[in-house]
Order: sequence, then structure tokens, then C-alpha cells
Amino acid sequence: MTVIQYNPPGQVAAEFHNSMADVRGIKGPVGSGKSSTCCMEIVKHSLKQTPHNGWRKARWAVIRNTYPELKSTTIKTWQTWFNDELAPIRWDAPITAHMKIKDCGDGNGLDLEVIFIALDKASETGKLRSLELTGAWINEASEVPHEVFNMVTQRIGRYPAKTHGGGPVHPCVILDTNPPDDDHWYYKIAEEDTPQGWEFFNQPGGLIRIQEGDDVRYDPNPEAENVFNLPQGYEYYLKMVKGKTDDWIKVFVLGQYGTTADGKPVYPEYNDRIHTAEEEIEVNRGLPLYLGWDFGLTPACIVGQITSRGQLVILEEFVAEDMGIRQFAQEIVKPALMTTYSGMRFISAGDPAGTHRSQADERTCYQELLEAGIASEPASTNDFIPRRESVAYFLNKLAGGEPGFLLSPNCRQLRKGFLGGFRYERLKVAGERYRDRPVKDRYSHPHDALQYLCLAARSGRVEVRARPVKKASSKAWA
Repeated sequence: MTVIQYNPPGQVAAEFHNSMADVRGIKGPVGSGKSSTCCMEIVKHSLKQTPHNGWRKARWAVIRNTYPELKSTTIKTWQTWFNDELAPIRWDAPITAHMKIKDCGDGNGLDLEVIFIALDKASETGKLRSLELTGAWINEASEVPHEVFNMVTQRIGRYPAKTHGGGPVHPCVILDTNPPDDDHWYYKIAEEDTPQGWEFFNQPGGLIRIQEGDDVRYDPNPEAENVFNLPQGYEYYLKMVKGKTDDWIKVFVLGQYGTTADGKPVYPEYNDRIHTAEEEIEVNRGLPLYLGWDFGLTPACIVGQITSRGQLVILEEFVAEDMGIRQFAQEIVKPALMTTYSGMRFISAGDPAGTHRSQADERTCYQELLEAGIASEPASTNDFIPRRESVAYFLNKLAGGEPGFLLSPNCRQLRKGFLGGFRYERLKVAGERYRDRPVKDRYSHPHDALQYLCLAARSGRVEVRARPVKKASSKAWA
């Protein structure tokens, strides 16, 4: 007879087990016992099902983003607790574990089926549509698309049928994750707009960050969970922080929301402590504005100024999704130029590809900007290397003893991009090799716009291209 000895890895994990929420999530650092907690929750929950003909029946889906990670981490954790003797695994597609215990202590048995599925694209949600589930576990939810979570919530509460013991008892979706960034779907449902009946639990970090002046150290956190199960206890975390960035430590060791990405940052010159202001930067109305544009259906516009000392300050970012340049310019950027920046002169430059005519109405992006009253010119080049170097120029520069580049903290997408979101993708080959162009995603668009701004700022042709901003109709501000 197999005997399993399990204690929750900490107080937060125990509260997670005690929750009756329809959707419940647990967030914490690496090594905090989240996956083990969810494995045990599946069995604990299944034992609550009402017996029918001597059997409690349950069927769960366990979801991870890729099959390699599903096999090497999620299933390995499951097998640590439930070996092949207790829950033999069938490795055909879909991978399935079947736990059948004849007597759970009250004369009734447990018949639990666990289906392991890999889903990392919204287009793959079709794999879930035919499933009839009691519940589901999304492992490392930060790596799984929101569409997958939405589909999973539709498939639970369907097994067993009502004729078999009255149906499932308290069907639920459970999630575990390392902290994602604060524009991830998990953050939004856990911290900003939590639906009624859902609960989310935050485990303490493994270490505590202590800063004294410019010196930073990390001390053991007495509230950390699962430390007694970690190899070498707190040394597991203390060794982990060596050579890591502040943001990596923040997410994976301290268990706090933050930005991390797999790949090589485009701007290793960026230092968040130096290049991001502590407070929002106020516009200097005596200086002209610089505007940088990236077009397409994910348009972006970056607003900055060059100070009298030659420092480039970035004041504001405008970013949109599924929106054409006409609507973006007219409804988002133009109102700001007519209010916050009313009466100011500006230099506006964008992607040279914006000179191509649209197949719909043969108008260019620059004609659309002119129609919105924002006279603009194509940047001097669209080659990536000079664009990247134009930003690096200001990052490396000193201006009157101050950094040559200063980002206002309200520019969240740019900041996250600097912190690793805007990155070169790692090639799937031996060694440290990366693509020579950055990943095209939500971080690349505002950073492309920033590059065009910096190309214009380095040119120094302020008076030639400056335009006064006036409240006007469809005519350009000129």
C-alpha cells in the first residue's frame, strides 16, 4: 500500500487548499511549492465528489504551455507524489494518468483521470472543446494565453454527469504562476478586477531585499514557504541571486510582479536606476517637442524633448492595438497635442515605410498625419543598426553630469521593453546565439517609434522641422 505524507508548504498554500472559490490562483517565487500544492489539490478536490455505485469519479485537465515543459516539469512533479503504481501514465496523445483507489477509507473508491495538455497559442483552444471536465489546473499561468484560460472555464463542471452522484462538487479552475508583469491577464483578474467568487493567493518571497544607500543585500525571509523542502534551505535562494538582474530577482526570488523575458536585451546600455526618473517628468514649454512614430495596426507615438544641456527626456508614450494610423492620430495623439502640449513647436518623424500608399485609398501614413494637423517627415533611415545606435547614443551620453537619457516612469511599455521585453530571440541551437533582429511584439512598436525620435533628435535640425501646435480643423499646424 502506498502512503503519501503531505503537509502544505506554508500558510498561504494552506489557505489555497481551504478556498472554495470557482477560480483560485497561487503566485510565488520559484521553489515555493506551488506545483506540488496544485497536484495535491486535484486529489483532495476529487475525494470530495459524491460516490456513485461505490466510486467517486473525477476528470481533470492539466495545462502547460509546451510539451517539453509539460513532460520535464509538470508531469515530473505529479509523479513525485503519485508514482506509476498509484497513477500509471499512458504516454499516447493525450498523455493521461489514471488513479484508481478501491477504498478511500469509507468503503468507496476514487476513479480519477488526469489529462495533460500543452497549449501555448490561442489557436490551439480547439483541443479543449470536446473535454468534459470536473476541474482544470493551469501550470505556470503567466506563460499561457488568456484565450486558453477563458476556454478552460467553459469546460469544467461537466463530469461526472448528474445521474452519477449528482454531478461534480464545486467544479473549479486552479492556477499557479511566478509573478507576471502588470499588464498580463493574470495580474488584471488577480489584482485589478477580480470577479466575484474568485480568489488569488500571494506567497512571500524567498528573500528580503535590503537597501542601505547604494548598497543592496538579500536576507532570508522568515515567512518564506517550502524552505524546509529546498536543497540547502535559504542557500537555494542566496546562491540564485548571484549574477542576476534586479528584475529577475524581483520576479523569481522575491515573488513580486515584474518584467522578465527570455532573450538578450536590445539595450544593455540601459540602467533602470539611472535612466528612469523617480517622478513624472514635466514638459518644458520653452523647448520644442520631438515626436517619433511607428505605423501599422499597432501604432505608437513617443513624445520627448532635448534639454539645454543636451539631455533627451521622454515625456509620454501613446500605444494602441488594432487601430489604423488615421484613428490613432485623430483620437489619441492630436487631443494631447491640443491640450497638454498646446501652443508648442514640434519636430515629427516616423517610419520611412509610411510613405507607401494604402491599397484601400492610396493615402500614405504621412498624409493621414497631415490631415490630423501633424506635419511629419520620414526618419533618415529604416536600417535597424543606425536606429538602435541612435538610442544607445543618448543612453551612453552624459549631459552636464547627468545621464543623457531620462525616461518618465509613466512610459510603462518603453520601460518594460528596456528591462528585457524588447529583446533578441535566443536561437534553439547549442551555445548563446541570438537572432540579429528584435522580436516583433507589443514592446517593439513603441521602441521603434523611440528610435525614429532619436534619429531626428541627433540630426539637430530643430528649426527646419519645427511646427507650432495650434487648435485647428483639418489643416496642418504650420
